[in-house]
Amino acid sequence: QVQLVESGGGLVQAGGSLRVSCTASEHTFSSYAMGWFRQAPGKERGFVAAINWSGGSTYYDDSVKGRFTISGDNAKNTVYLQMNSLKPEDTAVYYCAVVPERDPGSPLHYFSDYASSLSYDYWGQGTQVTVSS
Repeated sequence: QVQLVESGGGLVQAGGSLRVSCTASEHTFSSYAMGWFRQAPGKERGFVAAINWSGGSTYYDDSVKGRFTISGDNAKNTVYLQMNSLKPEDTAVYYCAVVPERDPGSPLHYFSDYASSLSYDYWGQGTQVTVSS
């Protein structure tokens, strides 16, 4: 069973920056893509960003585009989310997730695939990010 551990969450003032990290506990695990989702109280879990290890394509929700940057190291099963220009509405629990290795004949091509939680099989426990005004 793959386990993901997020870290780096905390309290930051609006306009500030924070970097959250996620690492798979199973060091031999290989993933197709990794992503970040977030959920605020009373809200549905929503997509933030994702990275495809094959080619390094990245995907961002419009709400964070230009402010957040996803990066990582596939060999280390590690993904980062650099969050800049944080806003109070960014306050949420941030979860990392993994798309497992896929059939070579069934790659993910579209933003909608990466943005859907159904594409991800493994999820971390989440790390709280709070942005004060």
